[in-house]
This record gives sequence, structure tokens and C-alpha cells, in this order.
Amino acid sequence: MTARATTPTPTTPPHNPVHSLGAWADAFSRPRPGVDRPESGGLRFAFYGRVSTEDHQDPVTSRAWQLLQARVLIAGHGRIVAEFFDVGHSRTLPWARRSEAAALLAAVADPDREFDAIVVGSSERAFHGNQFTVMAPLFEHYSVAVWIPELGGAADPRIAGHEELMVLLGILAKREITRTRIRVRTAMTVQAWEQGRYLGGRPPYGYRLVDAGPHPNRAWARRGVRLQRLDVDLDTAPIARWIFTQRLAGHSIARITRGLNDAAIRCPSAADPDRNAHRRSEGWTLTTVRAVLANPRYTGRQVWNRQRTDHELLDPANTTLGHREVMRWNTPDEWVISTAAAHPALVSETDFVAVQGLRVAREGVPGRVYLLAGLLRCGQCGRLMDSCWSHGRPAYRCRHGRSSATGPRADGRVRNLYLREDHVLPHLPALWIRLTHPEDTPERPHRELLLPTNEEMTARLRAAGLTLTYDPAGRTLTADTPSRERIAIG
Repeated sequence: MTARATTPTPTTPPHNPVHSLGAWADAFSRPRPGVDRPESGGLRFAFYGRVSTEDHQDPVTSRAWQLLQARVLIAGHGRIVAEFFDVGHSRTLPWARRSEAAALLAAVADPDREFDAIVVGSSERAFHGNQFTVMAPLFEHYSVAVWIPELGGAADPRIAGHEELMVLLGILAKREITRTRIRVRTAMTVQAWEQGRYLGGRPPYGYRLVDAGPHPNRAWARRGVRLQRLDVDLDTAPIARWIFTQRLAGHSIARITRGLNDAAIRCPSAADPDRNAHRRSEGWTLTTVRAVLANPRYTGRQVWNRQRTDHELLDPANTTLGHREVMRWNTPDEWVISTAAAHPALVSETDFVAVQGLRVAREGVPGRVYLLAGLLRCGQCGRLMDSCWSHGRPAYRCRHGRSSATGPRADGRVRNLYLREDHVLPHLPALWIRLTHPEDTPERPHRELLLPTNEEMTARLRAAGLTLTYDPAGRTLTADTPSRERIAIG
């Protein structure tokens, strides 16, 4: 009988020691890092989990179920020797901007780390969007495998299906956030518009929070959650009405602020310190009075969506750093205004609208021109210097944050800084030459140049967004350019 040759069935790894070359090749095979460990005791794992909002979720319970999920996944393969659990960080943040995740990444790069692989309790809690795809090369570089419950084991970069599934899970996590955001915003719009419901936040000055009955969600109501609404605060409501009355009478915001401080009226942060612990309570400011006058809830209607959160890239050149949240004010056409009154009004809608239309007319005095307006900055406090008329000449001053609303200058406060315009203009051509012709030096006198007029020079500096910082001690002006050109005017 003639023996029939058979073809060995391919296996993984493909080497089969049926001949000397195969045996020699298999002698060099190594287990995949973080997947198979020949030593006794199995793999050593670092656990990572995350919970975003500790106010609406129980971090203890969340950590417990994620840790249990991770232990079930690695049962028979090893044990957890280190834990990294983020609390209060959104999944949209990159790992480098989450405190515990960043610590885990630092430990991964340590050659003496105490773990061999990473296990997560939930991929949706750990990764968002394309985060895993971006970080996979880093884990592979340091030979650290990541075990994912949805994969039933370690994510193997050599298997296309694993990468595709992780991309899909990241998209689903991103979709969950988007869907939740749309659902919540739509619900809050209806609650504010149709129901006039109070949706949280600090009550406006002049109001207090009172009970408004059980929560309409029966499950929440059984837990004792109750609604709240705004009601008149008898101590502060007269002050809020007075502010609107004074403004309608034509008084400036600075004068109203000065009157409140002179009368020793407690500012909002002092009147309600428990709800304003993060704010200073030293007195009324222009910003505080302006905020009262601009708040439409004094009309008795509930108004929501006055602010929005924009997400801007931290660095457009490196999108992996993620976004930062920026709060911005919406225009009135974007507000959600209740169809009916939701609480007692402190000012009529007609008066509120009239206040919004008031503007203090700023008319320049004929014959007074300030060429350096907006170009000079105080070297002591960094503020832009104000234009003023001094002894029949244009000049500039810095009051270091003091205004007509703050009263007289306190003892020991830095004295006002003054600078006359005619002390600066003669030195402007020298600065202009240094900025436009940096190759000219004292050893190499500049060429004959057709210098622009003072008006043209200041206009070009203003168009370029440059400012000049005045140092009163050295009597110098420094341009805020990379070269930091400086001229002496003394």
C-alpha cells in the first residue's frame, strides 16, 4: 500500500513541530503580552472604571458593579492588583485629562509597573468615540493588553473584528450621550415653556425657594423628591424693585451701585451666603447690578436657556486633547419663556423691556481726540488705561479697578497712574522703526524712511491688535510682540 501524504490542518500559531525547522522556529515563540502568562498565578490586572456625575449616580455602587464585571471577565486568567476609578469625569474627556486614567497611563509607561494588563468594567464607561483607536498603539507599544467585557477577553490589534467592534462601541457611547442630551433638553424646554417649572440653580436676588408639591414622577415622589418654585423674599425684593426704579429714572448703573454700597445694603452673595459660597461678598459691583437688570425672571415668567455650553478644541493642531467647555450667553430669541406667569413679578414686563433699551449716550467732547485710546496698558495691574482730559491736553489714566461705584480710594491702595499723550507721541517713530525694520540697529542706522503720521501709526497698531505697556518706574513703553520692543520716554 502506498502511503498518502496528508496536509496538516493550520493552527494558531501556524508553526507545527513536525520537522526540525518547525521545532526550531517554535522555540522562539513568545506568548502575547497580557494574554498568556507562563508564570504561576496568572496575569496581574489593573482595573479601570469611571462614573461621571456623583450627584446623580452612586459612585460606590457603580464601582462595585464595574469591578464585579471585570472580575468575572478575568476569572481563571489572573487577579486584580491595582485599581483606578474616576469620579466626576465625563467619558468625552480624553484619558490624559481624567485624573485616575492619567495616573494609569503614567503607570503603563513605567517599566517597573506592578500589572501586566488592563481590564475595564464597561467599554462605554472607559472609551468614547475613537478614543480606543487612538490609544491602542500606546497600549501595544508598552505591551499592555486591554481586556474588554464586550469582547470576552483582550482586544487583539491583529484581529480586524476586534478593532471594528471597539470603534462601534465608541460610536454607541457617543450616540448615547447625544441622545440623552437631546431628550433632556427637549423635556426641559417643554417643562419651562408649558409648565413654567423651576429647573434649578440659585434663585435670583429678591426671591426665595418654596415647596411646590410632590414630584410628578411617581418613583421620585415615593423617595420624597418635591418640586420647588420661586416666591418673593420680603427682605431683598424691595431692593430689586428699587434697582429697576432707579434705572427707569435715568440713573446710571455705576450710580445705582454706589448708592447700594453707601447705604450698606448687603449684596446677593452676602444676603444668601449658603447658596453663594463661591462668590465674594465684599459689596455690590457693576456686574452684579447689571445682572439684576438683565434677568427676565423678575417679570414673573420662567425663562430658561439663557446660557449655553459650547465645546471648543483645546488645541486645533492636536485634536486628541479633546474639547473644553465654554459658557456663553444666548440672545433673547433663543430663550425659552413660559407662556404664563410662574411666580410673583417684581417688575412689569413693560418696565423690564424699557430698561433693556436704556443706553447711556457717550458723546465725545468736540475738539478732544485721543490717538492712543485702547493702546496703552498699565504696567502695575495690566489693565487698559482710560482716556481723560488733563490740563487742556489728552492724557491716560489707570485707577487699578476702582470706579465711581466703589467709593473713594482706600488707604494704602495704589495711587492712580497718569500719562500724557504728548509724552508718548514723539517716541512713537522710534518704536515704529523697530517693529517694521528690525534689521536696523544703532550700529546700522536705519535707512531714510517715509514715516507715517501719528494718526496712521496708531491706526495700524490698533488694527494689528498691539498694545503698549507703560512702566512708570522705568518710564518705558513695551510692545506686546514676541521681540518685546521697548523704548524710553523719560
